[in-house]
This record gives sequence, structure tokens and C-alpha cells, in this order.
Amino acid sequence: MKVQLVGVRLAFPDLFEAKPFEAGGPKRYSATALIEPGSENDKKIRAAIAEVAKEKWGKKAEANLKAYAGNSNKFCYVDGATKDYDGFEGMWALSSHRREIDGRVTVIGRNKEALTPADGKPYGGCYVNMLVDVWAQEGQYPGMRCGLLGVQFVKDGDAFSGAAPASPDEFEDLGVPEEDEALV
Repeated sequence: MKVQLVGVRLAFPDLFEAKPFEAGGPKRYSATALIEPGSENDKKIRAAIAEVAKEKWGKKAEANLKAYAGNSNKFCYVDGATKDYDGFEGMWALSSHRREIDGRVTVIGRNKEALTPADGKPYGGCYVNMLVDVWAQEGQYPGMRCGLLGVQFVKDGDAFSGAAPASPDEFEDLGVPEEDEALV
């Protein structure tokens, strides 16, 4: 079930280059959305999870969700307090992924222009809109999953781990070097 998240904080973005979850494993794109408890985004995700679980598991939906909740290997939406990362405390974390073989993630700017790594955004700590796909998995690795479909940069935020590039405003204007003054 597709869910549009609006103005969420982005963490752990692997949007332009797919990376393996485990060494030698299949590559995937990924991103985590940090979501304020009780917000409209939180309500949308919880509703989607409940609906998908009911469609997939019927009467077993509630029991399965209870069994998977809190286990980040089986449940895509976890309490940020269970993670020891900057920005996660007091938030919920939605982990989403897209297999490399399914194609690149759509990554766009505010005006829907395509973004590349050279643009320096989106980055961990900025705010984005995300389009995700919540789904239930059975079989060898059962759980509640979230597919990553697209990310739109919304606005800057405090970068995690220095991920944002420096702004020109952070430097002093040095003017023309003395040796070049004769040329001016």
C-alpha cells in the first residue's frame, strides 16, 4: 500500500548507489524516515500497516503484528528510542528499501527536478517527502516491510555525521590575492 510521507527527517540515505545489506548479498537502495509520534505521517503509516496486515493475514493480523513489532529485522516501523543514533530519540523510524534489480529510486528536488549526488542533497538530516510502499512478507523471512519508491528534497536540516556540504556563507571573502592585484 503506497503511503506519501510529508516533511519527514531523512536518515541513512543510500539513494544514488545501491549497497548490500550483508557482504556479498544483493544490493539495495535505502532510507529511514524519522516520524513524530501522533503526527499525520505516523497515523498514515500505522493505518497502512494495520490494513496490509489484515489483508495478508486475516484473523492472524493482530497476533503477527504483535510478534514482529519491535524487531527491526521483522518490522519496518520501530520506536526510535530503541536505536542509539542522533535524532532518533522521541521519534519513530520507518526503514525502507528498494532492490537494485527493481531500478533506481526517484530522487527529486523541490521543483521536481532530478537530483544527482553532485547536488549534495538529499542528505542525512534534511527534510523530505517520501513515497513508500508498505507490504507484508511471508515465507522464510516473514514480517512487515516497506519499499522505497521516491524521495523529494524539501528543506535543509542539521546534517547527521557532517553529511551536508559547507555553505559558501561559512567562509570569509578573501578578495583578490596581492600578486594578482596588478592584473586588476
